[in-house]
Amino acid sequence: MYQLEEKTYFTYFIAVAILLVAYFLVFLWKKRKQKQFANLDLLNKLSPNRSVFKSILKIFLITLALSFMIIALVNPKMGTKLKTIKREGVDIVFALDVSKSMLCEDIAPSRLAKAKQIISKTIDKLGSDRVGIIIYAGNAYPLLPITTDQAAAKMFLQNASPDMVSSQGTAINEALLLAKTYYDNEEQTNRFLVLISDGEDHSDNGNIIIDDLVKEGIKTYTIGVGTTKGGPIKMKMGNSFLGYKKDRKGEVVITKMNDEILKKI
Repeated sequence: MYQLEEKTYFTYFIAVAILLVAYFLVFLWKKRKQKQFANLDLLNKLSPNRSVFKSILKIFLITLALSFMIIALVNPKMGTKLKTIKREGVDIVFALDVSKSMLCEDIAPSRLAKAKQIISKTIDKLGSDRVGIIIYAGNAYPLLPITTDQAAAKMFLQNASPDMVSSQGTAINEALLLAKTYYDNEEQTNRFLVLISDGEDHSDNGNIIIDDLVKEGIKTYTIGVGTTKGGPIKMKMGNSFLGYKKDRKGEVVITKMNDEILKKI
């Protein structure tokens, strides 16, 4: 397919044709005058460097240059066409655990920071796919609706923290329930839910919700962060370290990753 953007410039070829006719007429006039002045042998002696080929080559190059200029003004476009295509990406929702246990530093720099790194690197590889983010602890909250604005997704992700949820704990089922309502395109068949947590779950009925997600065509994956050995939970206010989280008996709480729950999901 080709397209001529400014066809009106083709009229300039009339000027090129007039130039060629004018040159031809002048050429004939010169020939006639030369014959009147002297015979051919005498002309060759008087003007030994005279060349018909050079004059023809000169007008040919001038005509060729003008033709290319006119074609450039017409601005032909070839090999492209406008076509409406249907986007065939995927919708991915990340459910990020922001409970206090995610502040544990049994993996560097912390479970929460590591989870953010995983999500951020995944977003970088998504291309034109859409992404949404849910945060949860004792309750689940929408952090970012599904969008193609991946820069905004990474910005909201960096601000996610335990301070953004009103109740602590780890209610994975709350995140799963919210995820069911998160997808806004019923025609989209490639729907994924990625749940990132240390696996500490204080809720029930998770398996029932997973069955519902499967029925709706939502593929669920889990990523565990933390170690089975675990570690204490640092309590901070700003950049100030306040100590480690303790239970009602005054003993330091040791949080461990529970990969069994994540495997079941």
